[in-house]
Amino acid sequence: MDRACDQGGRARDEVQLLAVSKTFGWESIQEAYQAGQRSFGESRQQEAEAKIRELPSDIEWHFIGTLQRNKVRKVLEAFSVIHSVSSLRLARHIDRIADEMGVRPKVFLEINIAGEISKGGFPIKTLHGEFAELMALEHLQWQGLMAIPPEEASSAMAAKWFRQVRELRDELQESSGHALPELSMGMSGDYEVAIAEGATLVRVGSAIFGDRFYPA
Repeated sequence: MDRACDQGGRARDEVQLLAVSKTFGWESIQEAYQAGQRSFGESRQQEAEAKIRELPSDIEWHFIGTLQRNKVRKVLEAFSVIHSVSSLRLARHIDRIADEMGVRPKVFLEINIAGEISKGGFPIKTLHGEFAELMALEHLQWQGLMAIPPEEASSAMAAKWFRQVRELRDELQESSGHALPELSMGMSGDYEVAIAEGATLVRVGSAIFGDRFYPA
């Protein structure tokens, strides 16, 4: 992280590390916590709840998986930050449930930067038309944009996608007056590129915890 910030001309305190702990046990998270890490990302609500019960209460839990409408209430009970608000319909639903629960979660707009059919998220071309209604949802604390480039993207292509997200964020801020200070982009394989292109939060898992094992 320090090297990436130096090479990208960024101050180290401009970029937050989110340790992606999905599939790893609570013991691994405890080790990272003891080393000073306080923000962790999980993609499955039930898996996260089992870990949260075992770990210190000052951890900030980020939900980074695909969010289904029927899971919103459970996710809001366990997580304080949601990175995957992928549609206006979902945003309205989160806002309504948050109102009922008396909470104001921090949320990111998920951007489908490459228009991939296999991914959710707002297409860049349609976001402008829905942005005002999104920002008017009173029970959501909008943090910024989240994006993941295509898996096969080269470093040069990833840089291009990340740059487009930053430029989109700048356009939205300028045209609307709404602050979107955060850019959640970059993972273990491309976080250095993301930092150079303006990321303020990078999601790193395997580079911290090692390779994941997914049961067959």
